[in-house]
Amino acid sequence: MHIGMIGLGKMGNNMRARLRQGGIDVTGYDRNSEVTDVGSVDELLAALPDRKIVWIMVPSGAITDAVVSELAGKLETNDLVIDGGNTRFSDDIRHGAELAKSGIRFVDCGVSGGVWGLENGYGLMAGGAEADIEEILPLFDVLRPEGTRAESFVHVGDIGAGHYAKMVHNGIEYGIMQSYAEGYELLAAKDIIKDVPGTFGAWQEGTVIRSWLLDLLVKALKEDPELKDIAGYVEDSGEGRWTVEEAIANAVPAPAITASVFARFASRQDDAPAMKMVSALRNQFGGHAVHRPDE
Repeated sequence: MHIGMIGLGKMGNNMRARLRQGGIDVTGYDRNSEVTDVGSVDELLAALPDRKIVWIMVPSGAITDAVVSELAGKLETNDLVIDGGNTRFSDDIRHGAELAKSGIRFVDCGVSGGVWGLENGYGLMAGGAEADIEEILPLFDVLRPEGTRAESFVHVGDIGAGHYAKMVHNGIEYGIMQSYAEGYELLAAKDIIKDVPGTFGAWQEGTVIRSWLLDLLVKALKEDPELKDIAGYVEDSGEGRWTVEEAIANAVPAPAITASVFARFASRQDDAPAMKMVSALRNQFGGHAVHRPDE
């Protein structure tokens, strides 16, 4: 199988590498000349077989809109576009309809794994027609961690369902990170606690709150025990807000996720220890930029 990939940032570049390691031919395009395989989208499409598959890994919103519109004018009937970025599910539905006018098929895929996905594999949540998903299963099989097909991959439903599932995943992620961060601040505030990193380390095995995020928290504390090099300013990339909006729209109570989103807003006003930890965790699992104290 030979596919094209547009967008070779922290996620796309690693995914290209993992696909190649798994025997998939990938021609990638990025505006960054240091990582791109070709000089333009036209060159990328010319390098692909007649039945083209193009995986998009660019930021959500206007940039994804522009890439989809460009492909709609250049691909042909029965070609397939996969959007693996963090696009809002409602945009997927619009993109699918736009491409369908030219007979181009569309699949949305939520991808989780951050900068560690190259080594560990990715969690994948796909939305689209059954036949389209079946055709690109070899891609998902290479990207997910080794094991049976059911592990770390799900065909969630129709177009938009994959990114809807990823949106909820990220909303849950917000809540878990906030809980760990608040626990960190409480431990650090108590004089009788002499080893905060060791306390979290003791929770890594055998406890009911052990997780990969906890492992990354311990790693962050080993690298910077007092988080001196990180300001308590935390960005939000959109999925948390969308999760809260959907909770409201569907009358589903989501107090923990909602509070975690608001906590990120609060972080932009005060340099709180808990928000330093949330910022450190985002950097650990996703390579997201942090604000330094002097910024």
